[in-house]
Amino acid sequence: MPSFRLVSHHLCPYVQRVAIALTEKGIPYERQVIDFSAKSNWFKAMSPLGKVPLLVVDGETVLFESAVICEYLDETQPEPRLHPDDPVDRARHRAWVEFASATLNTIAGLYAAPDEATYRGKAADLAGKMAWLEGALGRGPYFAGERFSLVDAAFGPVFRYFDTFDATMPPLGVFDATPKVRAWRQALAARPSVRGAVTADYPERLAAFLLTRGSYLSSLMPDGSAAG
Repeated sequence: MPSFRLVSHHLCPYVQRVAIALTEKGIPYERQVIDFSAKSNWFKAMSPLGKVPLLVVDGETVLFESAVICEYLDETQPEPRLHPDDPVDRARHRAWVEFASATLNTIAGLYAAPDEATYRGKAADLAGKMAWLEGALGRGPYFAGERFSLVDAAFGPVFRYFDTFDATMPPLGVFDATPKVRAWRQALAARPSVRGAVTADYPERLAAFLLTRGSYLSSLMPDGSAAG
């Protein structure tokens, strides 16, 4: 088996996807955390987009973009497979992985929203996305039933944001009308690969990051200033 080094950042949800996939596949790897405030020359030389994750294979080949990395791992490394065998189902799963990325973009818009109107709009967008997921889910506990997939790996980091939101600010109500999504969220939160994709201090790191955004969401947090 090749050697793998995952170039990471503490808070990046896309890094978490790859870490989850590596763990689910039973692949040993080294994790290297970088500081985005002082990107090293070696990182700039390795990352065409200036982003993480990067997966360094055998110390030489560098792969970037989380979806591509996860597909590579699933195609080249031993069972269990994390994508369906059927081509149509596999294409459908790939589309929902992209949907997870769109959801992360909306979450970023939520925590960066400068005012209440924008914030409420992003929350409504998230509720709409959860409604789409509610219609796509079956019996569970995971996206495709009993079998854990790359869609689950993509949404574990999505739902993790809401753990911190729930603990630090007024309820968003995003999951109020989606009981299947709520159950799925709980199942993913209990999965060892999802829990282990971040360090133990992740909630504190995320809360500190959100508080320094100077956004409307920041003002709702316990140490934020009163909303204007």
